[in-house]
Amino acid sequence: MDELVPFGGGEYFALLALLVFARGADMLSTRVATPNLVLEGNPFAKWLGWKWGNLINVCLCLGFAVWPLPAIVIGTASVLVAARNFQQAWLMRSMGEEPYRNWHVARIRETRISLYLFCLFGQTVLTGSVGAALIYFSPSVSIPMAVGLGIMAYAGAVGFYTSLSVWRIRRSFA
Repeated sequence: MDELVPFGGGEYFALLALLVFARGADMLSTRVATPNLVLEGNPFAKWLGWKWGNLINVCLCLGFAVWPLPAIVIGTASVLVAARNFQQAWLMRSMGEEPYRNWHVARIRETRISLYLFCLFGQTVLTGSVGAALIYFSPSVSIPMAVGLGIMAYAGAVGFYTSLSVWRIRRSFA
């Protein structure tokens, strides 16, 4: 699991399919939610835009398909990010990117920051604890361990990028 698989072999194509599906779901869900990337939480992805973001994702899929552990971690985190995007994409599209962002910012500004951060902390810790339990109860370097790492990576990304956006919102209105 922690060793490389031969390029072009059966395992390679299985991992490539996993990565293409997972990264494709993430990109599709982002496209549905924010076609102009107005609501994209990752500043690097926003800066890259669709053209370069797609190219980097293709390279990421082709490169990591030879390495099972990171491929499963990336695949797990990507599918969870896509699910989170799809959860609110309908609202973002129905309101429009700018009106949704304005509405969301207004809700954050009307909420005590301590409550918002407490809820964010609760979400990330509870999600991350599922990943931690999978890691703890898995044999070393196994598929369940990689899934657990992917869940923890997702929880970390949600915590980091959400905190970053809240910090930018609070700073812009200070």
